[in-house]
Amino acid sequence: MSTSTPTSIFAHAGMSPDELARATAQSMFEADGCSRALGMELLEVRAGYARLSMAVRPEFLNGHQICHGGMIFTLADSTFAFACNSYNVNTVAAGCSIEFLRPVQPDDVLTAEAVEQVLSGRSGIYDIRVTNRAGETVAMFRGKSAQIRGTVIPVEA
Repeated sequence: MSTSTPTSIFAHAGMSPDELARATAQSMFEADGCSRALGMELLEVRAGYARLSMAVRPEFLNGHQICHGGMIFTLADSTFAFACNSYNVNTVAAGCSIEFLRPVQPDDVLTAEAVEQVLSGRSGIYDIRVTNRAGETVAMFRGKSAQIRGTVIPVEA
């Protein structure tokens, strides 16, 4: 889990860390045309954690008639974004990698779960597990985050 947690931003309107994470996620999701266009659903967000799902549509299939790896990566990346921005500090990906472990069949539903491993200074490490409808792990994604200036939702001075 986290080695350090930004606390000054939790003072936003008297919200708990998890309430702030949900408010931040809602604001981000409304502005995230890509995730919404791909049919992603925001299932759960709390401080340092996010879970999203996405149905595998016919247009997500590659030439082998399995889900394109880029679609799996995009779901994992979006989930990573919601987890690392959950503290209401603008945060971007500094790097990431993915391991594809099994093919994803047409009409399946994928769920990605991001868990913060380390948050130290302005950098974080997050592991994202992507599973299919049967609960089998289809991919593992690791993201490194970097905090930048600003907040997702305005913080009162």
